[in-house]
Amino acid sequence: MEEQISEVPTCYRHSKSETYVRCTRCDRYICPDCMRDAAVGHQCVECVREGNKSVRQARTVFGGKVSAVPVVTYALIAIIVLAYAGEIAMPSIVDRLDGLGIGLLGADGQYYVYESDTGLTPIGVAAGEWYRLITANFLHLQPTEGGFGILHIVFNLYWLWTLGRAVEEMLGRLRFVGLYLLAAVGSSVFEYLISPDTEAVGASGAIFGLAAAYFVFSRRLGHDPLGGGRLIMFFLIWLVISAGFTSWEGHLGGLIVGGATALALAYLPRKYHLAAMGAMLVLLAVLVAVKTHDLGLLWSSGSSLNQGDAEAYVRGLPGEVARQ
Repeated sequence: MEEQISEVPTCYRHSKSETYVRCTRCDRYICPDCMRDAAVGHQCVECVREGNKSVRQARTVFGGKVSAVPVVTYALIAIIVLAYAGEIAMPSIVDRLDGLGIGLLGADGQYYVYESDTGLTPIGVAAGEWYRLITANFLHLQPTEGGFGILHIVFNLYWLWTLGRAVEEMLGRLRFVGLYLLAAVGSSVFEYLISPDTEAVGASGAIFGLAAAYFVFSRRLGHDPLGGGRLIMFFLIWLVISAGFTSWEGHLGGLIVGGATALALAYLPRKYHLAAMGAMLVLLAVLVAVKTHDLGLLWSSGSSLNQGDAEAYVRGLPGEVARQ
């Protein structure tokens, strides 16, 4: 009688590995290298990977993906610090990237307040340099400049560290990025609408937006570890007190835009969040376009923005750079 030899089963991925263990999901043989612990028995790597696709990722109350580390806040702080180092190394970049709405550049390289019929080159947002609406929010006063000096960036980084982490945890990364940038751009837009001949720098407008957002979210959640009521009151008082020596226009713009965006994120269904932020961006773009059109009429009519004589923007003179 011939002896029948049964074939030894092997792993479906490793044909030389003998095994008698099967995946509880697909019933294929799996070796120890391919085994993954499951609620019952073991599963193969492919079944585990397929199962993970169907697991819903945890989300914040406002629809963002839960993130244990406030990566965006850290990244914003790093960008501001790097920009500050660049300012110290090359101070001239401030003139090219600040929030100036309209001004003049002379052949001598000096910057002048706008006057008509001077033959100088127009510069600023009104001259097509729209990027200033964003870049101005990442620049700050240099250590020896103005009455604040290095305290300008120190205060802003402190509040970004304090408020940024809290708001990012509530919103998730992508929504937090949208909120912060909208508040920053809103700050620059208000500055452009009200005082287009002012050179404004600083992240304070975006910080005011974060303060307004934290107040809205803490009220919506009924959870307020930082004291949102006292916090927003402090920012409102500072808005009034500092109006004489800072860019109150930028502070107000960041507060309004940040607060309005936060209201949309807090109370609208998640599927409308992107549309709400897009609508805010479109509104800001329309305001910039209207103001630019008005300033264009100013150029064509030969009128002057200021009634006094044109003066050069000489770095270091008091009141020359508005700080946010």
